[in-house]
Amino acid sequence: MRILLDTNIIIHREASKVVQKEIGTLFYWFDRLHYEKCVHPLSLDEIKKYRDASVVETMEAKIKNYVLLKTQAPDTLPIKKLREKYDKDENDSIDTSLLNEVFSGRIDLLITEDRKIHRKAAELGISVRVFTIDVFLEKVVAENPELVEYKVLAVRKEHFGKIDINDPFFESFKNDYAGFDKWFNKKADEIAYVCNADDGHTLAFLFVKVEDQSENYSDITPPFIPKQRLKIGTFKVVSNGYKLGERFLKIVFDNALLFNVEEIYVTIFNKTEDQERLIHLLLDWGFHFHGHKNSASGEELVFVRDFTPTANINNPCLTYPYFSNQRRKFIVPIYPEYHTELFPDSILRTESPKDYIENRPNRNAISKIYISRSIERNLSAGDIVVFYRTQFNGPAFYTSVATTIGVVQSIKTNIGSLEEFVQLCRKRSVFTDDELASHWNYNARNHPFVVNFLYVYSFPRRLNLKSLTELGIIGQAPRGFEPLTDIAFQKLLENSNADKRLVIHQT
Repeated sequence: MRILLDTNIIIHREASKVVQKEIGTLFYWFDRLHYEKCVHPLSLDEIKKYRDASVVETMEAKIKNYVLLKTQAPDTLPIKKLREKYDKDENDSIDTSLLNEVFSGRIDLLITEDRKIHRKAAELGISVRVFTIDVFLEKVVAENPELVEYKVLAVRKEHFGKIDINDPFFESFKNDYAGFDKWFNKKADEIAYVCNADDGHTLAFLFVKVEDQSENYSDITPPFIPKQRLKIGTFKVVSNGYKLGERFLKIVFDNALLFNVEEIYVTIFNKTEDQERLIHLLLDWGFHFHGHKNSASGEELVFVRDFTPTANINNPCLTYPYFSNQRRKFIVPIYPEYHTELFPDSILRTESPKDYIENRPNRNAISKIYISRSIERNLSAGDIVVFYRTQFNGPAFYTSVATTIGVVQSIKTNIGSLEEFVQLCRKRSVFTDDELASHWNYNARNHPFVVNFLYVYSFPRRLNLKSLTELGIIGQAPRGFEPLTDIAFQKLLENSNADKRLVIHQT
C-alpha cells in the first residue's frame, strides 16, 4: 500500500518543537502495516520554502525515511478541468498534483487535512481514497483490531482533582493559556468528562459550564446578547480512530438539552493542526464563527451553535439532535447481536454494560450506517427511522422492542462492487470485512444498500411487540423499512415517554 502524505502532515511530523500525538499514531500505523510513506516532489519543494529553518534541515536529513516519487502523473482531461475550476495559485496547483497521483492509480491513498482537497476528490469521484487523519485512523483501527494499542476507552465523569494535570495531554493548554494550572486546581471539586487509554494517559477531556443571562461577555466582540448558554470551557480530543470527537459532542448536546440552553459557544485558538481539526468538527455540527475574545493569553476565536428548536432536513447535523415531524417515518428491525454495538446508549436491562465500553468507532459515532435489502429503499435526508431490536432470550412478543430514533442523512443504493460496499461501510458499521462480504454476496440479484443516519435518541420506555401491536402502532413485526403513519409515530412517542422537545413541527 502506497500512502501519499500532504505537505503539512510531513511538516508536523518533522517539526522540532511541536510533536502532535495524532501524527505519532498515524506513523505508528504506517509502520505496523508496512505502508510506503510517499512524498511528492512538489511537496519537497514546498518544504524547502518553509519559514522554520529547523524543519527544513530536519526534513532534508530524514527524507530517506520517505519514498520520494520519481515521476509525476500526466494531467488527463478531468484533472485539467479541475485545475481550470479550482486552481488560483501555486498551492492549489500542488494540491491538484497530489490528487492526480491517486486519480491515476499510481498512489493508493492520500492523507490530508485540507478541506479543499477533499472537495476536489469528491468531484473526481475518489473520496474513498482520500482521508483525513481521523478517518484514516478509524479505518485501520476497525480493520486491524488485533493491532490496537488501546483496550479500554470508557468515557466517564471525573472530578478535576482526580485528573493528572501533568499528563502530556494538557501541555497544549498550558502553552496556550496563562495560569492554566491555577485554573485547573481551583476546579478540583468540579466535574469534567474524560477518556483514558488503558495505560492511564488522557485521550479526551471536556468541561462544560451553564451560564445565565447575567453573564458578563464584555471581552467578546461582537458582544453576546443575554441568553441561557452552555459554554464549552475546555475541549480536546486526541485523534486515534475511535470517533471520540463525536462521542464528546454528543455529551455537549445532551447537556445543552438537559439545561434548556438557547445557545452553545466555545473559544479556541487556531495555532495548531489539532485546534484546526477541532474547529472543522464544530463547523460540521452547526457551529459558526461569531467573533473574537480578548484574554490575557491573546485573541481567541469564538464559535457559536444555535440550540433553539429547529430542524435542517437536508443536513440534520447542523440542527442535531432536533428532527422534523413533517418527514416520513419508518420502523426497521435490527438483530440483538448488532443492536447495542451500534447503539450503546440504548443498552437494555438484560445486557451487561461491561460488554459495551466505548472501544470501537461505530459505538462512539453519532453518524452511523445501516445495511439493508429492504424492498422499500426510497428514503430521503431528514426521514425518521425507529429501530426495532428483534427477539432476545425469550418470545418475540415480549422481548422484541422499539429502542431508538435515528434521522437519515443520505442513502446509497447504486453500489457497483464489493470493494465500494466495504469502503462505504467499514468506518461506521458493526460488521467486519468478512461479514460485509457475506452480506454483499448473499444474493447476487439483490445486493444490499446503505443508509447513513444520525443516532438521535433512546426511548426511556421500550415498547415490546405486544404493546406495539395492541396500541396499533404496527400490525406485525417489521421486515425491512416499514412505513409508520404520523398517528402511529405520535403514539410511539407518547407511550415511550419520549422527550418531545426533539420533535420540530414545521412545514
